[in-house]
Amino acid sequence: MPTVNSNGIDLYYEVHGAGEPLVLIAGLGYDAWMWHRMIPGLAERFQVISFDNRGVGHSDKPAGPYSAGLLAADVVGLLDALGIDRAHVVGHSMGGFIAQALAIHHLDRLRKLVLSATNFGGPHHVPITPPAMAVLTDVSGDPIARLRRGIVISCAPGFAEANPALVDEWVDYRVRHPIDPAGYQSQLAIGLSLLSEAASFEHKLAAVTVPTLILFGEHDAVVPPGNAELLAARLPDARIEILPGAGHFFPFEVPEAANRAIIRFLSGAATPAVTEP
Repeated sequence: MPTVNSNGIDLYYEVHGAGEPLVLIAGLGYDAWMWHRMIPGLAERFQVISFDNRGVGHSDKPAGPYSAGLLAADVVGLLDALGIDRAHVVGHSMGGFIAQALAIHHLDRLRKLVLSATNFGGPHHVPITPPAMAVLTDVSGDPIARLRRGIVISCAPGFAEANPALVDEWVDYRVRHPIDPAGYQSQLAIGLSLLSEAASFEHKLAAVTVPTLILFGEHDAVVPPGNAELLAARLPDARIEILPGAGHFFPFEVPEAANRAIIRFLSGAATPAVTEP
């Protein structure tokens, strides 16, 4: 099981493919498996590095709370251990907070940036929709039922019903790899710590001068796609792409479409400034 010592902890990581390095940063409570449907396609073009954030999976789970800056430093340590000076970075949801902190504090380590289904925090972002909030905070029923409800609301309408085998596989993996409660709470603190305007990234993104792709699912109810325009307005060199027919978990829902968008952007191919659903 490959691990490196990074920022004082052991991080589990995987490397697939060859080419320019591409680091994938997972969202809240997810380990590197979150990217398993995208990695094969990306690895045809890039050296893909996925890893378990501190607090989940095979990585260390020190006491929290954690911050985006702390986990960004973990990524820097991972790059150092692998001998990588600069990499493309994709951060999804909470991973997008980490990616923003990485870009703000360690811009020299980035080639290009992909902010995936995320926001800049603070009082001016578009919050989770009320229906999604109601489902994700509903603790009634058994854990598997709650997990299934969370998957359904986090994906595009009708996705779970049209893809029962994939959802069953998803639920099975989560059951076989239960989340460490303390680690989850420590990660949850990352988003909570960014809720004030002073702590948010909103007014710090002007310093992020690397080309940035803002990638969202059309039907994201967890981090609504209205956040894409808000992020783009704060970033000096940003473009938006909206993935039709996808929700918050588009790495599971539409991995091929997500890969095409990322590869097109990282390879420098022309894309519209904004792709509407």
